[in-house]
Amino acid sequence: MTKLPQLKPKEVAKALGRMTFEPTRTTGSHLRLVHSDGRKVTVPLHNQPLPKGTLKSILRQAQITVEDLTENL
Repeated sequence: MTKLPQLKPKEVAKALGRMTFEPTRTTGSHLRLVHSDGRKVTVPLHNQPLPKGTLKSILRQAQITVEDLTENL
């Protein structure tokens, strides 16, 4: 497994959008994305880089790997 990159939330949201995740709603500072097969991901849209644990949680919710994410940045 490769090392987790330091990413801003908007970069992660754009990469997920390229992977056909569609934004469905925004509640406060959290963006909800849904894939056509039913996978749901919540990305906090704060102005600071995502903590490693939060990024791991996003990857787990989306059921993707670090490599998949970095390919779509």
